[in-house]
Amino acid sequence: MEPSKLLSMKQLKFQAFVVSENEDGGYLRRLQWKNIEDLPENEVLIAVEYSSLNYKDALSASGNRGVTRRYPHTPGIDAVGRVHTSRVDRFFPGDRVLCMGYDLGMNTPGGFGGYISVPSSWVMALPESLTALEAMQIGTAGFTAAQCVHRLGELGVQAQQGPVLVTGATGGVGSIAVRLLAAQGFEVATVTGKPDQHAFLHEIGAAKVIDRQKFLAGADKLLLRERWAGVVDTVGGDFLATAIKGTRYDGVVTCCGNAASGDLPLSVYPFILRGVVLAGIDSAQCSMARRKAIWGKLSGPWRLPDLAPMCRTVTLDALDPEIDRMLAGGARGRIVVDMRETV
Repeated sequence: MEPSKLLSMKQLKFQAFVVSENEDGGYLRRLQWKNIEDLPENEVLIAVEYSSLNYKDALSASGNRGVTRRYPHTPGIDAVGRVHTSRVDRFFPGDRVLCMGYDLGMNTPGGFGGYISVPSSWVMALPESLTALEAMQIGTAGFTAAQCVHRLGELGVQAQQGPVLVTGATGGVGSIAVRLLAAQGFEVATVTGKPDQHAFLHEIGAAKVIDRQKFLAGADKLLLRERWAGVVDTVGGDFLATAIKGTRYDGVVTCCGNAASGDLPLSVYPFILRGVVLAGIDSAQCSMARRKAIWGKLSGPWRLPDLAPMCRTVTLDALDPEIDRMLAGGARGRIVVDMRETV
């Protein structure tokens, strides 16, 4: 690289959403101007156009050491943008790319900054049929939902076998799972504790909305009446246990979240008496081959038209209250973060 270009790189500045620990052990969130040199040295430098808010980001922004070990830190497990510089032959300046999961936004400065610097193995080309905004309307949440739906299909769940249950259905993963399942002809049942969101759930494809307390009424039983051919669980704890107890013979339950609890209060009976399959879903470390396959579906046969009604776009300076809302359980749909004015 020419000396003049090295100088221009050193002079690059960008805004980032930074979480810092206070002297009293609390955490402060604020916007800061950062230098490119503040980023780790990696193979690909990406100018971020959009990111999105996921539950893991909210945890990182609240000082959760299980997600982020060291502070100050910039969260953001999602990023889409253009390559600024690259040290590998697979990517060139100007390429439209997507980076999600791995360690991005956890212990590596993430998509809530105007630039990210990451290993090339974390980067994939943005599918040509998607815009940057559309990719982040999907984001990790939508990618996780698609993985759940894909796994149900892999394990033999078909629409004619009965309803599929989605827990946490107003959240990012749940709402896109409802859309994907409904688009494929499944009868979708949902669980929510938010009476004011029933209309929203029906609008996005839910055939039935079950009140949270009514759903959990049988949580103390070993088995429940067989109802679900499949389940997409996003919250864990008693919700997951109750869903498993009510799953039909040879049914499949996918599990991708623990917002309610990481514990699973359950006996073995659903598994040994009904043959229920519990399939864990991970989006952080899944292989690049699987990522490309799932994104191929999301940008092709599973493409969802017009996600805008279930998404809101905010700028970086409006992100803080959205994090609090998500941690309080009040988020609905997807929150996209417009990063284009941060550089």
